[in-house]
Amino acid sequence: MAAIRKKLVIVGDGACGKTCLLIVFSKDQFPEVYVPTVFENYVADIEVDGKQVELALWDTAGQEDYDRLRPLSYPDTDVILMCFSIDSPDSLEENVSSSCNKTKDYCSDAPVSHEHSSAPRFAFKASFFADKVRRF
Repeated sequence: MAAIRKKLVIVGDGACGKTCLLIVFSKDQFPEVYVPTVFENYVADIEVDGKQVELALWDTAGQEDYDRLRPLSYPDTDVILMCFSIDSPDSLEENVSSSCNKTKDYCSDAPVSHEHSSAPRFAFKASFFADKVRRF
């Protein structure tokens, strides 16, 4: 069991691929069928800087019908992953911006940054994640 535990919540539009990302990352398989998510949790054991980390992955519903339930997943969150569909510019421009504002409201302790200077620090982790997704 990992001594370090972290919580990641994924947010974004419905059907933009949130669940697929989490399943590929945690189970190393790609779901064959789309099933809308209300709330689902996964766990991934990863190594970061030589330390074992148990990463709790919280999947949220993207549909507007669940806007009032989504904040229930925010307490004690360490990372919020904001997803968007590359084939829908509105998904990026409107919803990620909206998610940033809501994140600041519900997770005031969570750092929210748009600075490119922080990107190199996470480049390895992002490329590892992208490599797993590309295999599918």
